[in-house]
Amino acid sequence: MYQFDSRVRYSETDEKGRLSVTGIMNYLQDCSTFQSEDIGMGFSYLKERGQAWLLSFWQVVIDRYPVLGEKIVIRTWPYDYKGIYAYRNFTIQDPEDSYLVRANSIWFLFDTEAGRPTRVTNKDIDGYGKMEEKLIMNYAPKRITLPEDYSFKEPVLVMKHHIDTNHHVNNARYVEIVREFLPDDFCIKELRVQYRKAAVMGDYLIPGISRTEEGYTAALCDKEKTPYAVVWMRG
Repeated sequence: MYQFDSRVRYSETDEKGRLSVTGIMNYLQDCSTFQSEDIGMGFSYLKERGQAWLLSFWQVVIDRYPVLGEKIVIRTWPYDYKGIYAYRNFTIQDPEDSYLVRANSIWFLFDTEAGRPTRVTNKDIDGYGKMEEKLIMNYAPKRITLPEDYSFKEPVLVMKHHIDTNHHVNNARYVEIVREFLPDDFCIKELRVQYRKAAVMGDYLIPGISRTEEGYTAALCDKEKTPYAVVWMRG
């Protein structure tokens, strides 16, 4: 298990003074990134090998939003791998170890030179130590069912601030874009994201929003209405 301590900064909060949804997602991906860097298997190591870890699926349960100035502990650990996929849990807790956020994630190893996923081997994961036990939570299936009807919004142009070191739209940016089209009073308590293909600079993301019994489902689509990412939100 890997962890780091932090404190909710003003720059990470929303209009209510809580850690924003984007801030939560950034802390989670930062935690796994820090672990990779600390064991010498981070960005530079992967770049030299022509590899990258890309995110396939998020499930994030928000038990309580941490607030401005609150001390938090972010933890992560891998619990399984098979084929091209690796599975990792995350938590954000307060200093008394109460859960604020619990998350599951599915990653795949990508061969950047061949332009396709590659099988995960022991060499790719041995540096992270032994597999830990899965976090206790209700695990959702990776595939998110698309609604039949959407309300399509104005296309969003992918710009520099959306892009990360893989030269794709960063995983948290998809959710950030979707949230712009939700009602102001909608509070996300659980979030699932299925990433289907990578959007790059100059692409247009066409948001399709559908109201559901639990909250909202959104698809960020290309011009042929094929989703780059599907976002499910429970309020």
